[in-house]
Amino acid sequence: MQIRNSSERYGLVAVSIHWLVAVVVFGLFALGYWMVDLTYYHDWYKQAPDIHRSVGILLFGLMILRVIWRLANVGPKPLASHRRWEVASAHAAHSLLYLLLFVAMVSGYLISTADGSAIDVFGWFEVPSVTGQIKGLEDTAGTVHYWSTWAILGLAAVHAAGALKHHVIDRDNTLRRMLGQ
Repeated sequence: MQIRNSSERYGLVAVSIHWLVAVVVFGLFALGYWMVDLTYYHDWYKQAPDIHRSVGILLFGLMILRVIWRLANVGPKPLASHRRWEVASAHAAHSLLYLLLFVAMVSGYLISTADGSAIDVFGWFEVPSVTGQIKGLEDTAGTVHYWSTWAILGLAAVHAAGALKHHVIDRDNTLRRMLGQ
């Protein structure tokens, strides 16, 4: 498999980043869903949010890299069998997924730094607050974070259903191109 994308298929970097982001996003969602019900005396009460924040910051860096890579590499051309509405809806879904991912990450950052504190990323480095203390920011950012993450999950399900439709019903190479085949 080539490193860079070609007009026919995605390269190793794009495929690896795609699947890594997918696994991390679903893992963060599961961790976030689980940790909100932890009680103060639970063993993971402090550790789970620390992991969630740290992985979220690293995901932000990976998404910046993904955007740069996408801008620097030509993507595969749509298959000849793809209808115009399929190409347009795929483009819209991808754009919306990117937007929602950044909204979720920025709102998560704002939740954690609304009190002026920094985010410690696994003890490797800290990401400082850029807002200082803003009253009510945590609640507003929390609402945005909650709904954007659910929207990501729903849109990712539609995205996966589309890929499976192309693979099972249309029997084309859409999914295989993102599997590196």
